[in-house]
Amino acid sequence: MRPFDLPLGYKYATAYAGIRKEQKDDLALIVSTVPAAAAALFTTNRVQAAPVKLAKANIRLSKGVCGAVLVNAGNANCATKSGEKVAGNTTKALAKLLKLPPNQVLPASTGVIGVELDENKILDKLPELVERLADNSLPDVARAILTTDLQPKGASREVTLRRGTVRIAGVTKGSGMIHPRMATTLAFVMTDAVIPQTLLRRMLVRAGELSYNRISVDGDTSTNDTLIVMANGASGVRPDPKEMSVFEEALTETLQSLARQIVRDGEGARKLVSVEVHGAATDAAAATIARAISNSPLVKTAIAGSDPNWGRILSAAGSSGVNFDPSTVDITLQDVRVCRAGLASPFDEQDMKLRLDDTDVSIVFRIASKTKGSATFWTCDLTEDYIHINASYRT
Repeated sequence: MRPFDLPLGYKYATAYAGIRKEQKDDLALIVSTVPAAAAALFTTNRVQAAPVKLAKANIRLSKGVCGAVLVNAGNANCATKSGEKVAGNTTKALAKLLKLPPNQVLPASTGVIGVELDENKILDKLPELVERLADNSLPDVARAILTTDLQPKGASREVTLRRGTVRIAGVTKGSGMIHPRMATTLAFVMTDAVIPQTLLRRMLVRAGELSYNRISVDGDTSTNDTLIVMANGASGVRPDPKEMSVFEEALTETLQSLARQIVRDGEGARKLVSVEVHGAATDAAAATIARAISNSPLVKTAIAGSDPNWGRILSAAGSSGVNFDPSTVDITLQDVRVCRAGLASPFDEQDMKLRLDDTDVSIVFRIASKTKGSATFWTCDLTEDYIHINASYRT
């Protein structure tokens, strides 16, 4: 993200508070210099971390107004005795420093579950964090929120409207415990467009469904998933009613870019896999089939080994619960048809293996029918490195 891509009216800062064992920044702060409309999506896991519960409550109490987001990495602040106290005390202390109502500060955490978080590590660093605020430090935030990620993740867009230009920029983290509704992640997206909160919320729900709810690494949904979008209106530019769809398209593209980066950086992953389904009865049915294919360990390991085992794809789709006629299904891998009308279609095995060695893999599952339900999912291959990473996550 180049500095001129960043939305107006936001400042960012990071610091090391000693929450991680490794000495690298583990605190991040995002501040809007004017009150921002805010909308958020959170985990659907029944087990929810303290910052998720407090952020939900705050965004409701503030009626969708956000002044700051406080993030820590290295500890999920989940399933602990002091979790709610830590989340509450740290956000209240930050609100006092920033002269904000406490309910306009949204917390987020990522890291290991079930370990008590020492609130003093955060409280002691808040004055320094506020002092460091700068308008070009969003890339530092992208790095500070990482856990097992190998790469920082960011995306930005500029949208030219009749009244002027608005900007969208976001950062995200996520590598393992990734599964739709939502995918486990922290994501923070800022825009300087003038967007009413109720409309921003509707946009986020639709954009989230086409991005963060369409990715999978390992089929596990986290306790801490948080996706926050802020619109502070600092540009002074409000899209015309007819331009709102243009802005929403740019927001969706930004979220999709961030989501795909998560999958590409999946724990142990070597390949980004795009799964398209066409010809289902509805878009929702297509999404269910695509999700089943994306989550199948047998499909993901076949891709890891560059094995064109299309039978695993057909079987995964059949286990999705969606009604379709297998004899009407065509499957293509890397633009080569390997299954026609539910049966094997001749192809060059050696050539296909070479094609599947690519770091980008395409699976297209097409049902010959009069219906046009379609969906795209993004997943990754499943390698032995995933086991090594997760067998020693706490140690």
